[in-house]
Amino acid sequence: MAEPLRALYPGSFDPPTLGHIDLITRGVALFGPLLVAIANNNTKTSLFSIEERIDFIRAEVGNLPVKVDYFRGLVVEHARELQIPVILRGVRTISDFEYEYQMAMTNRALEPNIETSFVMPSEQYSYLSSRLIKEVYAAGGELRRFLPDPVHHALIQKLQNKE
Repeated sequence: MAEPLRALYPGSFDPPTLGHIDLITRGVALFGPLLVAIANNNTKTSLFSIEERIDFIRAEVGNLPVKVDYFRGLVVEHARELQIPVILRGVRTISDFEYEYQMAMTNRALEPNIETSFVMPSEQYSYLSSRLIKEVYAAGGELRRFLPDPVHHALIQKLQNKE
């Protein structure tokens, strides 16, 4: 990737949804080369390992100028270390905005040279979250329309292995 990364899209991506892929596509259209940075939070129990999430996202966005990695600590520090000037965040609801606004203002206080850009998802993904996916998954609900095929197949496999 010759052109420098212009925006960083952080998240847990556990699991990566079609809403995440939509936001990655929008981010590339707005900013060009994008870094998808998966938060490595050892205090949370994840459905998928960091490596699995990286592989899922790479498989879905392989045709776009996107790099995928992971980070520990503060996202604003990760962006500063990599000299990426924009943090991309998805905003679906008013409650999302309130939380994201507080985080953006805190990041600005920590690093005034890094901006946060909010992007709304496509309508069909406006209600979708990884938390909701996990709840539907736990109840054995159908998830095919919310997830990339490889993620859906991996979730089915996990569900079958639990039985």
